[in-house]
Amino acid sequence: MDVIWQGLKEGFMLILSLDQELIQVTLLSLHVSLTALIIAGIIGIPAGAFLALKNFHGRRLILNITYTLMGLPPVLAGLIVFLFLSNRGPLGDFQLLFTPTAMIIAQVILGFPLVCGLTARAVMTQQQEVYDTSVMLGATRTQAILTLIRESRIGIIAALTTALGRLIAEVGAVMMVGGNIQGKTRVLTTSIVLETRMGHDSRALGIGIILLLLAFIIMLIILKLEKRSFKDDSTIQII
Repeated sequence: MDVIWQGLKEGFMLILSLDQELIQVTLLSLHVSLTALIIAGIIGIPAGAFLALKNFHGRRLILNITYTLMGLPPVLAGLIVFLFLSNRGPLGDFQLLFTPTAMIIAQVILGFPLVCGLTARAVMTQQQEVYDTSVMLGATRTQAILTLIRESRIGIIAALTTALGRLIAEVGAVMMVGGNIQGKTRVLTTSIVLETRMGHDSRALGIGIILLLLAFIIMLIILKLEKRSFKDDSTIQII
């Protein structure tokens, strides 16, 4: 119990002291996770909507593979990226291993199936009712599809927040492809592992608290944007 209280105290002391190394680690954590989330969203949302709306041979198989990859072990994702980026791998000439870019690639691989799969489920849930109503009201096929995606935005936002929760707390893949190099690829999660291995339990717990606060703030921002979008929709309907 003393370790927990000491960890809480040290976490707030780290925040108040504006430790330069901690700031660097925090900023890199944000850079890696948010960049990976944006890329996963740019690719995953259209892919999920396409899988939900388009009937083609093999669609069910692709959906099942996507759902399976939603539970992809981070260490396995890290191993795949490591093998591709190592000197003996097909992308070894780019010298990306043990860089933030490699960490982003690993997190995109983890985030994409979540965004794609949950987006597909969200769109399929709304599909028939919203699409038929839009067509009855005179909308074209394109307008009906855009309306359907817009009405599915709660599920899509949930997909992004779920992916963010996994990415910002991920440790196995980023440690494997990043190497946890001080001043270069060390992030909050790998710092926690390092401090724990060194026997600095209180400091590790303090960094963990900072990670939780960071995730909490990001989630609040996302929820704020979500509420604003609903207010805008209500205003448009009233007008």
